[in-house]
Order: sequence, then C-alpha cells, then structure tokens
Amino acid sequence: MKLRKASAAAAAVVVLSLTATACGGDSADSAGGDGGGDKITIGIKFDQPGLGLKKPDGTFAGFDVDVATYVAKELGYDAKNIEWKQAPSAERENLISNGDVKFVAASYTINDERKKKVDFAGPYFLAHQDLLVRADDSSITKAEDLNSKKLCSVTGSTSAQNIADKLAPKADLQEFGGYSECLTGLENKAVDALTTDDSILAGYASQQEHQGKFKLAGLKLSDEPYGIGLKKGDTELQKKINDALTKMVSDGSWQKAVTANFGPANYKNEPAPKIDAS
Repeated sequence: MKLRKASAAAAAVVVLSLTATACGGDSADSAGGDGGGDKITIGIKFDQPGLGLKKPDGTFAGFDVDVATYVAKELGYDAKNIEWKQAPSAERENLISNGDVKFVAASYTINDERKKKVDFAGPYFLAHQDLLVRADDSSITKAEDLNSKKLCSVTGSTSAQNIADKLAPKADLQEFGGYSECLTGLENKAVDALTTDDSILAGYASQQEHQGKFKLAGLKLSDEPYGIGLKKGDTELQKKINDALTKMVSDGSWQKAVTANFGPANYKNEPAPKIDAS
C-alpha cells in the first residue's frame, strides 16, 4: 500500500510539473494570444509625439497608443497587461513575423509591398504627406513654393524625395537625423519647411513647447492609410481587430482620441476610413 501511495504521489507531481511547464512556457501567450494569455505585446513608435511616445515617466501616449489599447481591451486584455515594444519603421515586419509582437500600430501605411510580408487590419486612419511651416509664414501654400526654399526631413525620407523628385525639384533639401532637429531648424529659420505625414507633423506641433509656433500647410501630397500589422494568414485575429476598430469609431472613442492627440495643432483630420484591409 505504501508503495502504491508513493507511486501515485510521484505521478501527481509529474503531472503538476508538466502542467506548470506547459502554462509557463507558451510563447504565444507571452507575445499575446487573443484573450488567452495574461499579457499582450504590441509594437508602437516610442519617438513620435501625438502617435506613439514614451514619456519621461515611462508611460506611453499618442493616437496609435489609444487605438492599440482599445483593440487590446476588445481582445480581452486590460491596459495594465499590455507590454509595449518599440517598433522602428525598418523593424516592423521582422517583429511581426518573428512573433515578438502580436500586432503593430505604428503609423504603418498599408501598401502592396508590405502586404507581401504581413497582413493588415484597418485602415484606422488616413494621413497625407504635408508641410509644416512657421506660424507667421504665408509664403508657402503649395508644394511648388518650395522651389529655392530649404526643405527639411529625416535622412532617407520618401516624403522628401517625393517633393524633390516630382513637386519642387529646385527645393534645397536638408536631411537631418531626426524630426526634432528639423523643428529646431524651422524655429530658428535655418529651414523653411518640414515634410512627412500630416499626423506626425500635427503631433509635433501639438507638443506644449511648440504650440503656436508652427502650422500645417494643409496639402494632401500623398495618401497614407494606417493599418494594424499582424502575422500573415492570421485571419481570425484580423477579423477581431477589424471588429474592434469598427466599434471604436461607432462609439465615439476614435474621434475622442483624434481630438485629444492632434487637437492643439488645429489639424483637420479625414473622417474615419472604411475598414476594408485584407
């Protein structure tokens, strides 16, 4: 009898050990299984005011953060259970395909080239390439006005090349390492305009230290439909996120997030786009 009891106890320990290992070692949960795990990992930008910004106190703010938080809640995760992971533009596809994140919400324009590597939910926002100029500058009202003026953008920017190649070939293109350097140059009159997505420009212009100094030109030099990137073929998650985005628009949370994050720049955003990405 003692032997039988000892064997049964040992077997129970083995079963419990295997169960604990299975629960603790599930990488899908740690990266965020839809409502199934304790945590969900989401990729965002850490350095874009108004969209995705890591603040000095370690918290995160921005429109993309608000959208991702809403979606996560609809998937079954409280805000406190979100692990934010930095998703620089060049790393977004790798983070998704490697399973480092469940999805990415990071001013991520949907295009055919990217859709070869990842799937998208959305779009949840329609941005346009625009110009940021000084608030008292009335000399730039269209792209052609940049000819013979100094245009700033970050190194390797497709937005800057779009203007230099097609719209204002005589513009004096100045490429800096980051948008903050461009803003300093714009404020100091070292450059005349900064170009990138209007949502990004509005985010910078809405920062407290920049309010009243700059304005958007209000040009629509390109269409940039932002989507939520997720692993290729995950149609179940794609549908859940699309349902969450639809609800966010219908209950007013989407517009509230737009106003909160871009309002101080007097940014005239497009209405919520039709959700039709696949």
